[in-house]
Amino acid sequence: MKKFSKILALVLAAVMMLVLFAGCQSGDEAANGGDEKKVLTVALSPDFSPMEFVDTSKSGQDQYVGFDVMLAKFIAEELGMELEIKAMSFDACQTAVQLGSVDMSISGYSWTAERAENYLLSDYYYAGENETEQTLIVPADKAGTYTSIDDFAGLIVAAQAASLQMNLCNEQLPEDCTIKEFKAIDDAVLALKTGKVDAVAVAIGNGEAIIASNPDIGMAGVNFAVDEASENNLILLNKEDTELLEKVNAALAKAYESGLYGEWYAEAKELAGIETASEVSYDDDGNVAE
Repeated sequence: MKKFSKILALVLAAVMMLVLFAGCQSGDEAANGGDEKKVLTVALSPDFSPMEFVDTSKSGQDQYVGFDVMLAKFIAEELGMELEIKAMSFDACQTAVQLGSVDMSISGYSWTAERAENYLLSDYYYAGENETEQTLIVPADKAGTYTSIDDFAGLIVAAQAASLQMNLCNEQLPEDCTIKEFKAIDDAVLALKTGKVDAVAVAIGNGEAIIASNPDIGMAGVNFAVDEASENNLILLNKEDTELLEKVNAALAKAYESGLYGEWYAEAKELAGIETASEVSYDDDGNVAE
């Protein structure tokens, strides 16, 4: 009889544990909204219009606008996930992908050998002429006066840290040209406007957006030579996320086949010209830079 009582007690205890576990699960589901969508975290640096920038008339996630933001929303929808944009500096975006603190970064990236080594790279996507032409912007009174990259000998040229433009400056500008690194493009533009640098290396679309808001700046008149591999954009993912890469590439193929890239780029350029459009710099901790 004692043996039967012990067995019965053990069975009752097991049943109670199952009931409690089921109750905890139901409570967790209720707290999380049941079938709540998973979140797709995307890092970007919103100081690069028309690709990613800020509409100061909006707040929260809605403030981030531009081609890459439209693309990120499309990918999240295709994956059935909620999009969360994490704004940070351009180089911090890349570090976040490597550390796995975000799922990916979509921030106007071009192919470089270093990125191919350190990240999984998506298939290309096409943002107008933004990456096919890499150029330099200068004070308006110097616009169009440069005929060759060699004309920048002895001058000071600014470029964003960890960018394709920085690589092009290092590879193609004359040896006696001083190349100055800036974490944010808007800081480089301010240095140009205040005479601290003679030119800023930019993607053509970004240069056009900067000039539209700054009539005292113009195009230098010469472009860098760009390898075909660097003429379009791609997304950075962590080396371990091969399954996610396949899904992202499928979404990119769908966007391309649907003819969305041209529509997004036209809309992004239009947005970049509104009065509340602003290129905003962030620090490595995701705070707006002073």
